Amino acid sequence: MSKLAFFILLFSLSLFAKAQKPEPLFIGDKAPNFLALDQFEQRVSLKERLENGPVIVVFYRGQWCPHCNRHMSQIQDSLQMILDTGASVIAITPEKGEKIEKTMQKSGATFSIIYDESHHIMDKYHVTFKLSGWKRFIYGAAGININKASGNKDSALPVPATYIIAQDGIIFSSHFNTDYTERMSVKEMLEVLSEMR
Repeated sequence: MSKLAFFILLFSLSLFAKAQKPEPLFIGDKAPNFLALDQFEQRVSLKERLENGPVIVVFYRGQWCPHCNRHMSQIQDSLQMILDTGASVIAITPEKGEKIEKTMQKSGATFSIIYDESHHIMDKYHVTFKLSGWKRFIYGAAGININKASGNKDSALPVPATYIIAQDGIIFSSHFNTDYTERMSVKEMLEVLSEMR
């Protein structure tokens, strides 16, 4: 490869590397409502869930992500403690139903998981970002096809954020970190729910 071709390749990769930078919603913001079917074909409305208590909304990337599976498992392990506070959990993913089934198998999750078709909910919560060309190449080499799993064509994923929403629909607490290895712990969730009582 000539030096010119090499520099053109590097320049192209640098352009691909520029991905959309999501911005979080903030504590005190009104949480956007959403309505969708979960993995049990049950209608899930944030507004209706809030009538019964606070709601923890968790965005996760997919069943291929070990950090996501671990976080979902941790939530499931303490789900009864969360429910005992009067709260409920809704997880949101860009992955379609058959992939959600794999998440359930890997994590044991029994709480509502929503396939966010065309990432409308992710967009409302400002967690959507699109993989750069280089990242798509790396993921593809690892056998992870983001678009096939989601049915989209734009390689969109969510920042794995968590929002704890009070019954008045206001975001009471949140965790938003573009480092996908960092998540809100269940201990933190329970502490926040305790503050809200």
